[in-house]
This record gives sequence, structure tokens and C-alpha cells, in this order.
Amino acid sequence: MNDNQKSLILNSSSQYPLPQGVKLSYGTAGFRADASILESTVFRVGILAALRSLKTQSLTGLMITASHNQVNDNGVKIADPSGGMLTQEWEPFADAIANSPTPQHLVQLIDEFVKKENIRFDGVRSAEMLLGRDTRPSGESLLEAAKQGVYSIVGATATDMGILTTPQLHWMVRARNKGMKATELDYFEQLSSSFRCLVDLTPNQIKMNNTDDKLVVDGANGVGGEKLEVLKKMLNSMVIEVRNSGKEGGVLNEGVGADYVQKEKVVPRGFYLKDVGIRCASLDGDADRLVYFSVQSNNASNINLVDGDKILSLFALFIKEQLSILKMEGDDHVDDNYEARLGIVQTAYANGASTDYLKQLGLEVVFAPTGVKYLHEKAAEYDIGIYFEANGHGTILFSEGFLSWLDARNNELSSKSKGSEQQKAALRLLAVSNLINQAVGDALSGLLLVEAILQYKGWSIHNWSELYHDLPSRQLKVKVVDRTAVVTANAETVVVRPPLIQEAINVEVAKYPRGRSFIRPSGTEDVIRVYAEASIQEAADSLANSVAKLADQFLGFGNSG
Repeated sequence: MNDNQKSLILNSSSQYPLPQGVKLSYGTAGFRADASILESTVFRVGILAALRSLKTQSLTGLMITASHNQVNDNGVKIADPSGGMLTQEWEPFADAIANSPTPQHLVQLIDEFVKKENIRFDGVRSAEMLLGRDTRPSGESLLEAAKQGVYSIVGATATDMGILTTPQLHWMVRARNKGMKATELDYFEQLSSSFRCLVDLTPNQIKMNNTDDKLVVDGANGVGGEKLEVLKKMLNSMVIEVRNSGKEGGVLNEGVGADYVQKEKVVPRGFYLKDVGIRCASLDGDADRLVYFSVQSNNASNINLVDGDKILSLFALFIKEQLSILKMEGDDHVDDNYEARLGIVQTAYANGASTDYLKQLGLEVVFAPTGVKYLHEKAAEYDIGIYFEANGHGTILFSEGFLSWLDARNNELSSKSKGSEQQKAALRLLAVSNLINQAVGDALSGLLLVEAILQYKGWSIHNWSELYHDLPSRQLKVKVVDRTAVVTANAETVVVRPPLIQEAINVEVAKYPRGRSFIRPSGTEDVIRVYAEASIQEAADSLANSVAKLADQFLGFGNSG
């Protein structure tokens, strides 16, 4: 960096001093904290996004959101050129610049990093970014801080895309870097046209029963409800009622939203006994998570939850069916068949019943450590990779090689057996690849895919919910002296250190039918998280308590005696 560039960063960063005592860490959610202490962090992430653009010679994105957190919080994250999350290799640098104590120290850090990464400031190509924010009141001032960070890099440009869902911004970055049009209208048009294509390919004899014609969606009083109101006008074949859209005066994520519904297993505000029998869904604050539910007839506050595991199972079942239809050759081109590798990626928190169900379908199920970035990376190893967390965050990835083959196969079938079941299966898979957001989990695109598949199957939410029955589970946390003392392996399912604790856990697990338990260190606080499941709730509770006591004895303060 030349002296002009250094002095530009020095001067602008002095306008955004780091608050006393603040230390932040860049994780799956980016940086997230109370909005009142975030201006300096967001300013510095603006610089980071510009440097990432220069390094990759591609457009990057910056999103200001705190997702399912309370309204007073906010956060910031970067969309890499692929549309995915910031590469993990850059996370330590993100931490370093966010916590740099002075403008002089910040400039020195950036200068060293630029040299190490060989980032060129030759003016041949300037940095370019798309910026977005959710509906939080603090978003506007934080966006200004982000812009100042971007503009402190010579020649960098930033386009403010306005209020967006997080997945919309990621989609736009991915589309732009693929040379496609990437406005918000382009996003809506791609989703709606792909959805209509899938619905048009529904077998004629299948019609959903009348009680299931309607979908009621809880918008978490956030940006997702607002965007769904726009999208539903383009979907004349669907009846969608949006509640908690944010226009009725409700508070973002307060008693509403996918995170609340999934964790508490109760109805969000604005849902009542009159909703019994109706398909209901809930988005989170920035619309990257989705869960479904139905209101129980005996108690309006209780729900039958259809979580991310069941969404994954529905998607996996549908895609497996379409691949099977494609293989049912009616001509002499059997050799042309592409043996697509379909992989299902879960974390250890996935309910054991869902894993058993997927394996019974004959599918390849693999595990990744907790965190969407790990799931996404693993799913990308397959021709078709499907991942979801139980909280409703997930998507489907299609390899370029498979999509090229599928496109060619569709063209061949179109010329030789137009309208055949094989061609329809090819068209359905192509439509899914356009409907689903392949950059990140997207509640709006996921919701439309669920609706299209339920129509295709002729299923009610009850039929879907009955795919399998969750094993009872319990999650606990144990305060420990040092969470880093725990080292896990096999996607966090086995403890490697400290020695002997895993053997003790195995002894407890063996006492319970269908027992399973693991511990893992929290990513943010000195606690150990305990997960347990078993055939009945009392057994799951008892197993969780036993394993929590072990964690306390081996790692904690010895409170359990």
C-alpha cells in the first residue's frame, strides 16, 4: 500500500474508534453484538470486503443483519464471490482488524496482510461490493459506516441494494459473478418462474385437498414477511397469508420467527385455534431459516413442528424419486446415464430418527461439524448435495458437471420422447436447481420448493410429518473452566481429549434403548453443550443429566459432586 492509501485508512478509521472493552469474533454469523457498539466493526468489515474483492478480482457482498437475534442487536457478514460465506482462511484476519486498538495499529495490520496475500493496488481493477441490510432501525447508520470503510480503499465502489433478506444479497453476489442479471426483481422472477414450472409438472391426477390449499406464514416481523408479500403477487396459483409481516407493529423476533417456534415448540404470536388443519410456516428475522408447523386441535399454543430435518427428508425423497425416473430408460441410451452422486449432510444435532429414515431410503448420509459453513463445504463434494440443520437453515447444491449433463439429457429426451416421464423428471430437477438458492439457505426459495413438492406428492402437512417420528431429545449446557480443553473428532460426535471421558459417555449411552449422546465446546462461551436422545423422553432427560455430570467432573468446577 502506498502512503496515500495508508493515510486514507488512518484518517477515516479515526472517525470510528473501537469502544472500550469490546472484543468480537467472526463466526458463522459474522460479527454480532448490541448495535450500539458495532460502528467501528462494520466500518472495518467494509475495508475487509474491499480487500476480498481486490484479492479475488470479483464482486463481494456485505450484509448488515443479526438474523434471529433481538431487535437491539445487529451484525455484519461478508458474502464471498461464490455467494457463500467468507472463506475460513480470512476469519483470523477479520478478528484481528475488528479488534485492532488504534488506527495506526489497524493500518499496520492491513499493510502486513496485503503483502502476505499479495493483494494488488495497481488500479487495473478496483474493488466492487453490493451492500444490504435488514429492517432493524440501527441498519441505516451501520450501513453508512460500512460505506466509509469501503471508500477508504482507493477506487473501491459500493452499490447499496437497500433492505434485503440475507439470502437475496448472497444470491445477487453469486449471480453477478456468473455474469447474470442480479436485481431484486430478477431474484423474484427466477423463484416464481421456477416454482410455476415445477407446479406445471405435477401429475394431473394429484390435487391437494381443500383444507391444504392455504399456507399461513409467520414473517417474524422482519424483512422476510415484507418480501413474501411482494413474491406472493407473482404466484397466482398459491394462497398465502402473511402474518407478523412487520407492518402490524410487532417487534422483530419477539415471540415470533423460526428460531422461537423451533426452540420453544409453541405457536408464534398471531396464530390461534382457528388455524387447526392449516399448513403454517415460520421464517426467521433475515429469512435464511424456515420451519413448518401445524396448530394442535387440543391446545392452540402447542404445535406439531416440522423442522429442518423433515424439510431435508422431503427434498431428499423428491430428488431421489426424480433420479430414479430418469434411470427408467425407454430407449437404447442406457450407457448415457450419469450416475449422479446424491449426498445428504447433517450435523450430530440431527434427530437420529431422520438419519435412520434417510439411510432406509438407501441414501448416503455423512456428518459435518456444527455450522453452516462446514455443511455447505461437504455438500459441494457431491453432484447433488443436500444439507439442513434442525433449525431450518439449509439448501441443495448442484455441481456444474451434473447440470451440464442434465441439460444435455433434457434436450436429447425432448427430441426423442418429448413429454415422457424421463423428460419431466429432467425438467423438474432443472427447475429445482433454479428455484433453490445455491448460495446459502433461503427461507423463501425453500418455502416454494416445499410447496411444489407437497403438491406433487398430493400430501398434507400431516402426511409429511408422518414420514418418521422424532426420537425424544434433550440439550443442556455445563459451565466449565476452559472449553478449549475439549477436543472432538468425527464431526464432533467423539471426544478425543480429555482422555477417558468418551468411554464414560459410552457406558451411559449403553444403558438406554436407542440412546445417543455427545458433548462439544461452545463456540462463544466457556460452556460445554450436551445433546442426548433416547426412545422415551424420561430416558433422554436422564441420559443428558448423566452426561452433563460427567462433563462437570472432567472439565467443570466439580459442582455435581
